[in-house]
Amino acid sequence: MENFAQSVANINNAVNGVVWGVPALVLLIGTGILMTLLTKFFQFRRFGHMWGKTIGGLFSNKSIRKSHEKHSISQFQALCTALSATIGTGNIAGVAYAITMGGPGAVFWMWIAAIVGMMTNYSENVLGIFFRRRNEKGEWSGGAMYYLKDGVGKMKYGKIAGPVLATLFSFFAIIASFGIGNMGQVASITESINTLVSAEPATVNLVTGLVVIVLLSLVILGGLKRIATTNERIVPFMAVFFIIGSLAIIIMNIGKVPAAFGAIFKGAFNFQSAAGGVGGAIIAQAMTWGFKRGVFSNEAGLGSSVMVHSASNVKEPVVQGLWGIFEVFADTIIVCTCTALVILTTGVVDLETGASISGASKLGLATEAFTKSFGTFGGVFLAVAVSLFAFTTILGWSYYGTKAWEYLFGTKSTLAYKIIFIAMVVVSATIDVSLAIDLSDTFNGLMAIPNLIGVVCLSTLVVKITKNYSARKITASQPDLEPMYSAFPEIQKEQEARED
Repeated sequence: MENFAQSVANINNAVNGVVWGVPALVLLIGTGILMTLLTKFFQFRRFGHMWGKTIGGLFSNKSIRKSHEKHSISQFQALCTALSATIGTGNIAGVAYAITMGGPGAVFWMWIAAIVGMMTNYSENVLGIFFRRRNEKGEWSGGAMYYLKDGVGKMKYGKIAGPVLATLFSFFAIIASFGIGNMGQVASITESINTLVSAEPATVNLVTGLVVIVLLSLVILGGLKRIATTNERIVPFMAVFFIIGSLAIIIMNIGKVPAAFGAIFKGAFNFQSAAGGVGGAIIAQAMTWGFKRGVFSNEAGLGSSVMVHSASNVKEPVVQGLWGIFEVFADTIIVCTCTALVILTTGVVDLETGASISGASKLGLATEAFTKSFGTFGGVFLAVAVSLFAFTTILGWSYYGTKAWEYLFGTKSTLAYKIIFIAMVVVSATIDVSLAIDLSDTFNGLMAIPNLIGVVCLSTLVVKITKNYSARKITASQPDLEPMYSAFPEIQKEQEARED
């Protein structure tokens, strides 16, 4: 059995090296660059409009905060649920790992991944809304599987490829939900709790697992509305909680901030040794780890968050796309940068290489940085933050897995998935699930391949929908132009009849 597990691990490592390797990262980043160019740098040109239609409109537009439709959630609830899955341990442990493996320069390439990833996420959400449909319960169902099947599947050479890619995406999403969305997060919670208590780890893990199961059952079995309501209350609090704590440390070490930014830019381009043979290798390492952790953190290109964005009460596909831009901005540009500056200003790493001074890595390094500034409270602070981040990530991914399961097996069967997903928590808390987590990490990356094929194939449609919206709502050059709400005539008519 041990030999079999080792063989599986070896095979997975080889596949993972390809899935999260340079070619795959080029595809992920390349798609973002493509959509940025095709939309003429929409995320920059329309940043003010994006802000006004998302966070800036929270208190002036009630439909952003609350949905009056029985089977949909509000735009803000969709954002919070999407952020619940993306703002996770990757924003803390992942950033620390990127710095130690790729040097401080990895942070710069993480920013670049986010900047172009904004348009990948934007495109996914536009397509998600445009191709969504109602399920048997009247709820919205959308995601990469639907624009692959009904978008790519209707193209000249996509009749077979579209549905096949949709099935593969859904299968990969289900496997990833059990690992990255469940086992990995439960392991992070138990690890953080064990740093606070001195009891027997096995006992702590079991008790923690049972508590998490009770809490998850109360939320997940209540359906999307309850998941969205819970995340709407927790996510803004946990994000602000972490940002304020991080800013306090950064202010305490304000004199070291210029050196930290200097290390980031110096490491990104390796100014001193760019002319030497080692320079290119160092830059490539920084780029690889920055891109990898950036994509892993904000999930732009994986096609995951579009499943919950598609359940929004929004009418305009572009508007939900704007929320996708903000999602990546908040996750990487704000939260990941806070973590990076805490690590780089507290002296726990070498600013030249990013190497850990004490030898700690990932979550241990982040804990060391917070403890160095806040003392014992720093460990408590980070343990609470990690637990909240991980718990809400489980909630978000439970919905992703449910929608993928629904696509493959039907709406009526989703209760079976939810029960299996919840039961998996005890397994995750009481045994070594490192192999399962590694396997799901691979499937998490595999989700990106069919999704990105869909985004690239339908890129001209995204541009067309964007131009249509801009002409009606931004420039007002053609205010009477027929809107593009849906690929389906019946839903198009339904949306046209709505009064916002």
